[in-house]
Amino acid sequence: MKLKLGIPVRYSQAFRLKVVEEIESGKMSLMEATRRYGVGSYHTVENWLRRLGKNDLLRKVVRVETADERDRLKELLAEKRRLESALAQSQLKVMALEELIQVAEQEYKIDIKKNSGHGSSNA
Repeated sequence: MKLKLGIPVRYSQAFRLKVVEEIESGKMSLMEATRRYGVGSYHTVENWLRRLGKNDLLRKVVRVETADERDRLKELLAEKRRLESALAQSQLKVMALEELIQVAEQEYKIDIKKNSGHGSSNA
């Protein structure tokens, strides 16, 4: 809201849309519209363009998908969650088993990992 001679100025939606349309159609530049219509600030009109103009739609992503695609996406997301959960459970098991091996090595004073038979073939 700008002040002109101490009076607050409010611009109607219809007025804003008219100014935006004239700029977008090429009838006048942003600066020309600001001066011609006596809008207090270049930035005010720039904000109208950003919020009300057609270019505002260009910055948005619209995803069009069929019901089958949407269902498949839901299935894939559910599968991803199941796999992530299974991976987390596996990681917990590995950590638990490594801790168990470490405790057993300390308790029995042997190196279980070295004596596990990996790499040797005594047939």
